[in-house]
Amino acid sequence: ATGERAAMGQDYYAVLELGRGATDADIKKAYRKLALKNHPLKCKEPWAPEKFRQLAEAYDVLSDPMKKGIYDKFGEEGLKGGIPLEFGGENPWTVGYVFHNNPDKVFKEFFGGDNPFAEFFAEDGSELILPFGGLRGRGAMKQDPPIVRDLCLSLEDLFYGCTKKIKISRRVMNEDGQTSTIRDKILTIDVQPGWKQGTRITFEKEGDQGPNVIPADITFVVQEKFHPRFKRANDDLTYVATIPLGKALIGCTVDVRTLDGRLLNIPINDIVDPKYCKVVPGEGMPLPRDPRRKGDLLIYFNICFPKKLTPDKKMLLKSALLS
Repeated sequence: ATGERAAMGQDYYAVLELGRGATDADIKKAYRKLALKNHPLKCKEPWAPEKFRQLAEAYDVLSDPMKKGIYDKFGEEGLKGGIPLEFGGENPWTVGYVFHNNPDKVFKEFFGGDNPFAEFFAEDGSELILPFGGLRGRGAMKQDPPIVRDLCLSLEDLFYGCTKKIKISRRVMNEDGQTSTIRDKILTIDVQPGWKQGTRITFEKEGDQGPNVIPADITFVVQEKFHPRFKRANDDLTYVATIPLGKALIGCTVDVRTLDGRLLNIPINDIVDPKYCKVVPGEGMPLPRDPRRKGDLLIYFNICFPKKLTPDKKMLLKSALLS
């Protein structure tokens, strides 16, 4: 009770070191300066916690037009004790104001984010680059969720490696710390030989900037474009050769144009059945861990059967295959 009576005499304007004519901007600036100066994590004086609480209560009242209006007209006693309403009702008196006694809540709501010290200001209200030591442990500001985009690459891009430049537009904070501008930026990705579908490249904190927020990371995920000749299977390349039934039985040579433009002549001396696969070592994709080494080329076959046979050809096949 003693503390409550003592509190009844405080002058909210004096607590914030302001005159009665202070504007909303003045009130914000004063609270910012004094709350940072007297925060118990920074100020180790024994009176700091109570001073910090008084600042929070003063700001809680003076930043609210309704509470400020009652306080200016009726003082703290009218604010906390209630005042008569101009129009009657079931309860002709306003409910008295009671401060919730949580100065940290006021502080966090004012500065935003989970870590009020992540964006810091000097005592004169100007921004500081770095917070003072020992305050980072209060938890970091929340970061926006990552922005994920596809990076579509051809097999040739992934075979040789390449450089991709991607233009992004993002919101950048201006020097005043309050307003922002949309600006373009070029992100450069050095694609390494042998990268696979699903490879992720992350640019940290390149998303939109904003007050009291950590910009999102931008992540690009490699997607392989369709290729007219090859399909990729990990470090190997698969190729489907179309040959007539006769060549499947007696042998042939398959020509394959590689990703780097060479023409391979692959002799097929085995009998080719529908499940047959010819493995050509070292003609696949570069290995990411050692691009000088490569996977294999796997040749599968699409065997074309004749639509019809003359009686003479049937006799020849019968004598060749069934005798």
